[in-house]
Amino acid sequence: MSIIIITVDLGHFRAYRVTKDPLASPRIELIESYDSIEGHGKLGERLSDIAGRFVGGGGEGEVAKGYGEPHHLEAEIKKKLVKLIANDISTLLIKEDCKDWYLAAGEKINKELVEKLDPKVKSGLHKNITLDLTNTPKSEILNHFK
Repeated sequence: MSIIIITVDLGHFRAYRVTKDPLASPRIELIESYDSIEGHGKLGERLSDIAGRFVGGGGEGEVAKGYGEPHHLEAEIKKKLVKLIANDISTLLIKEDCKDWYLAAGEKINKELVEKLDPKVKSGLHKNITLDLTNTPKSEILNHFK
């Protein structure tokens, strides 16, 4: 019997297969891993603010040029990434024909991620913890689900 453990945050995706043998300790192997460029860094590092700068000092006779602000851009990027992660989880678990799986996702995305999962996939979710374990060594991951 095998279980799949998925650890995610907005920048990382790791999937592990845990194989349990009654006579030996569980074996954990990495089956899928990727890093998302969009999930890394700060929004300000990806956007240039040159267009929004004021020309001159804003004094008499000078015109301020504002080209708009990315008010909700960060929330939209997060929403898009969570949806992509949910699709990746569903695709992987259907491909692996996995009935039992565990999830570790940070508190900021966990609830929204679970809501966006395919209902068939969601029904196989047996343990869900609100921790970011993406940088945890694979030898320690299983300890968080006991």
